[in-house]
Amino acid sequence: MSVAIAEDVVAEIQSLKKQLGATILAHYYQEGEIQELADITGDSLKLAREATKVESPVIVFCGVHFMAETAKMLNPSKKVLLPDMKAGCSLSDSCPADKLHRYQEMLRENGHKFQTVTYINSSAAVKALSDWVVTSGNAEEIIRRVPSEYEILFVPDRHLGRYLSEVTGRQMILWNGSCMVHEIFSVQDLLKLKKQMPAGKTLAHPECPANILEHADFIGGTEAMIKYVGSFKEPVDFLVATEANMMWQLQSRFAQHRYHPVPGITCACNKCPHMALNTLEKLRDCMLHQSPEIIWQPEFDQARKVLEKSLLNPAPAVKHPAGD
Repeated sequence: MSVAIAEDVVAEIQSLKKQLGATILAHYYQEGEIQELADITGDSLKLAREATKVESPVIVFCGVHFMAETAKMLNPSKKVLLPDMKAGCSLSDSCPADKLHRYQEMLRENGHKFQTVTYINSSAAVKALSDWVVTSGNAEEIIRRVPSEYEILFVPDRHLGRYLSEVTGRQMILWNGSCMVHEIFSVQDLLKLKKQMPAGKTLAHPECPANILEHADFIGGTEAMIKYVGSFKEPVDFLVATEANMMWQLQSRFAQHRYHPVPGITCACNKCPHMALNTLEKLRDCMLHQSPEIIWQPEFDQARKVLEKSLLNPAPAVKHPAGD
């Protein structure tokens, strides 16, 4: 798209936003041109919480399908639009609700007493089968809230589950799912970059496999990455092992640093093909036609209860003995 055409599309989007009274939410993995247009940018946890506060009649969610579903469930009176309904998620696809239900029944029949902790990258139907829903931003806190007498069935991300089991000490039954973006970072290329920039800091998302995480200086979700990078005042080289568009957000906030994408096995940088389905033109068109729209489904009722308990209700305060 030429610069002139892009400017025209942006002007149309801004005009439509005023006409509709719309609020645009965008995930950090969207292209920078979309993040720049958004009223709110964030990770899954921040966007879910911000969706509950939107007072305008229309929410336009620039992300993937499960995120727009979550916004609708948490603010059901609003019209929620998604630029491309095909913007899915490999993690969500790896855990169909019917397959999870059968597995839960099998575990119960074999005497397991467990609670299901589900990563937010999942369908509403899967959330409805869950006891808790977590994001990378609150997962450790939620895991620590699960009573110790229960086993934990963690779905669908085996890499995040393994990492959480390690940091919390809780044993877990792990679903065999993974993120198509975070799973393909190249360890060899990461080590080459670290050799070229020995003073650099490696940031890795906990969806990455263990062989990437073991070489990271910092492991955390996207909001945690922003906080960590912001703690460095002098220029630093950051090696970033997460979806490549995250670097636009980092660069826009902390321009004094240098950011280097950790290559994937098959490409120079990793971008989510599902996130990439949302474009400026599709954003404009969905606002123009007020479609595609997320429509309330029967499973949303139960899924909403789990989301509210997990994402909106803070953990009870813990009293520490004097001197701790």
